[in-house]
Amino acid sequence: MKHLEGVTRPQQIRALSLSTLAFTTCFAVWTIFSIIGIKIKQDLGLNETQFGILVATPILTGSISRIFLGIWTEQFGGRRVFSLLMLVTAACVFLLSYVESYAMFLVAALGVGLAGGSFIVGIAYTSYWFEKERQGTALGIFGAGNAGAAVTNFAAPFLLLALGWEQTAVIYAIVLTVVAVGFWVFSKEDPLTLSRRGQGGKATSAREQLAPLKHLQVWRFALYYFFVFGAFVALASYLPRYYVGAYDVSIAVAGSLAALYTLPASVFRALGGWMSDRYGARSIMYLTFIASLVCLFLLAYPETHYVVEGKEGQIAFSLAMPLWGVVVLTVLLGFFMSLGKAAVYKHIPVYYPENVGSVGGLVGMIGGLGGFFLPILFGVVLDLTGVWTSSYMVLFVLVAVSLIWMHGAIRRMERSRVPELGEERYRYLPELQEPSARYAAGKAAAGDDAPSRPGQQAEA
Repeated sequence: MKHLEGVTRPQQIRALSLSTLAFTTCFAVWTIFSIIGIKIKQDLGLNETQFGILVATPILTGSISRIFLGIWTEQFGGRRVFSLLMLVTAACVFLLSYVESYAMFLVAALGVGLAGGSFIVGIAYTSYWFEKERQGTALGIFGAGNAGAAVTNFAAPFLLLALGWEQTAVIYAIVLTVVAVGFWVFSKEDPLTLSRRGQGGKATSAREQLAPLKHLQVWRFALYYFFVFGAFVALASYLPRYYVGAYDVSIAVAGSLAALYTLPASVFRALGGWMSDRYGARSIMYLTFIASLVCLFLLAYPETHYVVEGKEGQIAFSLAMPLWGVVVLTVLLGFFMSLGKAAVYKHIPVYYPENVGSVGGLVGMIGGLGGFFLPILFGVVLDLTGVWTSSYMVLFVLVAVSLIWMHGAIRRMERSRVPELGEERYRYLPELQEPSARYAAGKAAAGDDAPSRPGQQAEA
């Protein structure tokens, strides 16, 4: 990595700190409808499906914009794109305070959703400041900016009660503007962009940036992220409404309980990055999916009443998850999802070092679309079934499919490289992580989890 020559540790820390602060602020703005949307729902008399669409609409813009923002970041540099993106988003948030009808709320929410696109800008900007062996940890720390959702869940309910949702939006716009200006003043362009400019080279074209998207492996990573990130955003937006409806708590209490989920689902992403560097990203993905299945099975079990015949007559009893149980399980779920988010993005700069923006943008886009579609699906399923835990049932199926696909792809890859495994396929689990020497040597065989090379096709 010649572009890192002369880069000092303090410069890396400053770049990481500023990008993390900016992303945290953007993420807080991105999830603002999880709180003010409850008040808007009451004012407009929305049903569950309409509410789901409202809180999911910003996620749509934030998701789709990621692939374009990723390309622009590699072409123009993260410092410029990040600063401009925050200023445009701040203007949209400010205009939100003047909206009155449901249709216009949806239009305004599209503009607010641009804040979600900041993720891929920060991923590309941050990754170019660090060596490969430190990128997992650095990106994990940056990804902890998801804690912005916890900031909104903690602070927005009190602003909402004290000032109303209109002034809450104004305050968010002002804070985002201040952060945008501060980022532009104190940050520096990433060394890779500076190196390209210094050598008079042209940025990679959009077509070249998008070339790796033909690999099925990239889309498999996107499915993983659809759960670990998309479901995180969906639950961050949906949990306040879930607690209010299912357990009849106040908005302030619901926001605080939801924050208990979003906080570990965000801050432990740094730990996930370190664990991915230390133990291998694939191992962390297995841990994430298996632990999530256990948590979701318990959360999905609806309140059920039973009547059994005893020796002295019928015995009636019921099974129901208490509020404290839901809170504990969602905290655990958020913790394992945070590990998975870091593990997914650990793969990208290793496998696609020249296409972090485009590949990361696609993975982030698909993951973000989970944050768009899932709240809507939660509302639709709830309207159809009337079962509050139906949202967790949806997530259980999603995780099960992801785990089966991942394990099947790994098995096929291992059998293709070591045919002897095919004869004893049920005796032991596949190898969880390829030796790091494989990457260092740069002699990886073509396969499902091998780093991308020109013309290389993934197997699964």
